[in-house]
Amino acid sequence: MRLAIATTILTPVLLACGASAAEERYFPPTDPKVQAKLEQWRDAKFGLMMHWGTYSQWGVVESWPLCGEDEDWCRRTIDNYDEHRRAYEKLATTFNPTDFDPQRWVRAAKAAGMRYVVFTTKHHDGFCMYDTKLTDYRITSPATPFHTNPRADVTKAIFDAFRAEGFLIGAYYSKPDWHCDDYWWRRFPTPDRHVNYDVTRYPDRWERFVRFTHDQIDELMSRYGRIDILWLDGGWVANRTPEECVAANADPTNLRRIQNEDIRIGEIAASARRKQPGLLVVDRAVEGPFQDYLTPENRIPEKMLPHPWESNIVSGGGYAYVPGAKYLSDREVVRMLADIVSRGGNMLLNVAPSPKGDFDPAAYEMLEGVARWMRVNSDAIYDTRPLAPWRDGRFALTQNRHTKAAYAIYLSSDDQPTPPTRMLLNDIAPAADAVITMLGDDRRLDWKPVGDGCLVEIPQRLIDAPPSAHHWVLKIAKLRDATPAPTTESMVP
Repeated sequence: MRLAIATTILTPVLLACGASAAEERYFPPTDPKVQAKLEQWRDAKFGLMMHWGTYSQWGVVESWPLCGEDEDWCRRTIDNYDEHRRAYEKLATTFNPTDFDPQRWVRAAKAAGMRYVVFTTKHHDGFCMYDTKLTDYRITSPATPFHTNPRADVTKAIFDAFRAEGFLIGAYYSKPDWHCDDYWWRRFPTPDRHVNYDVTRYPDRWERFVRFTHDQIDELMSRYGRIDILWLDGGWVANRTPEECVAANADPTNLRRIQNEDIRIGEIAASARRKQPGLLVVDRAVEGPFQDYLTPENRIPEKMLPHPWESNIVSGGGYAYVPGAKYLSDREVVRMLADIVSRGGNMLLNVAPSPKGDFDPAAYEMLEGVARWMRVNSDAIYDTRPLAPWRDGRFALTQNRHTKAAYAIYLSSDDQPTPPTRMLLNDIAPAADAVITMLGDDRRLDWKPVGDGCLVEIPQRLIDAPPSAHHWVLKIAKLRDATPAPTTESMVP
C-alpha cells in the first residue's frame, strides 16, 4: 500500500497534451531501491533534456504538426493533410546529422553543473532515435542516410557518453505512436491525438499496440546499459474506468473522444525494474503510483511543493530546434534554477539539437555562463532541500541535507552588476556563533541579529570584485532553528 498525499500543483498545464489538473495526489514509492534512486535524483537538481528527431529539419514543434487538432502551436504548412503527412514522414529519408558529437554536449552540460540527462528516444510521431528491431521507422533504417554512420544509434552514443561522466540516464519514450498502424489505423482519419479506432471493437489490434509498446521499452531497458529514469510522455494514454470515459465524453467542452487506452503500465514498470533495479518511472500527468516524481511543464510552481517534482524548461525557441531562436540568458537560467530548487524541485533544461546534430552557438554561450556561476555557487544547489520559508524577499533559501548549512541566494535584478552593501534576511536566524560567508570568498562577514532575521554587511572588496556576475550566495554555517522539507523516506508511513 502507498500513502496518497493530496498536494496542489499550481502550474501543471501540459503544453503538449493540453491536460490541466488543479490538484494531483502523490504516491511515494515504497521500494527501498527506488527511494534511494529518487534521493540521488533530488540531490542532482539540474538536468539536460534534448528533443531531437526528423522534425528538426523543418524547425517546427516536435511531432505535433501531424495532429489533426486545430491548435495555433501545431499548424501545418501544407493545407492538404494527406500530403502533409507524407511530406513529414519523408523527412526520415533526408535526416543526416553528420555533426553529431555527444562528447561536446556532455562537456558543455557537465561544465554547466548538469547531473542527469533525458533524451527523446521516440516522440509521438513514432520515429525512433535508437536501433529498435520492431519498426523500420528509425534512425538506423537503410532509408535514413545517417544509418551508415558509426554513431547511427544516437541513443546509445548519447547514453554511453553521459554515463561515462557520471550522469543519471533518462529515456524519454512516447506512449502514443502516430506512425504505428495499431495506434493510428490508416483505415480511419486521425482527428486528434488519441487512438483513432474503437479499442473495444478491435481489441486484438489494441493488444498488438500494447505488446509493441512493452517490447520497445524492453529494448531500451535491456540493450542500452544502466537506465535511471523511464520518462513516459503522452498522458492521455492511460487506464480509465468506464465511468471516467462516460463522464469525459459527456462534457460538451471536450471535443475529443476519450477511451480506455490502457497499456498496462504496472506490467511495464515491473518488467523494467527487473532489468533496471531502482528505476524511476515517470508516467507523467497520470495520477497514480507510477509517477515517482511530478512534472509541471515549462513553468515554476508559486510555492514549495512537499513531494519530488521537476520543471522541464525550454531554453530557446521551443522543445524542438528552431533556427535563429533567442535563448535564455545565463542570469535567467540561474534565477529559475534557484527558484525551482528552493521550492523543492529539479530543473530539466531543454536544449534542442539542430538537424546537423549540434547545439546552436547561443546555447553553448548560455551554458558557459551557467558554468561560471555554478563553479562558484553550486554548494547552494546540490544535495539541498528547501528551507522554510523557502523565499525571503530577494533570497531563495536552501539547506544542505547533510551538513545543515543554509544558503541564501540573492536574486539580483538584470541591471544590478554588484551586491548591495547590506543584505537583510527577515526570516532566517543564524545561531549566535554562526559564521556567514559569501560563496567564492572564505572570509567571514560581519552580521547582527535583527528581529527574526539578520543584517549582513558586504565589504567593499566583494562589491569591487564579486565572486560571480550575478545572484550572490550567502552561506550560513549554523542556524538557530530550521525546518527542512521532508525526504522521500519520511513521506512513507
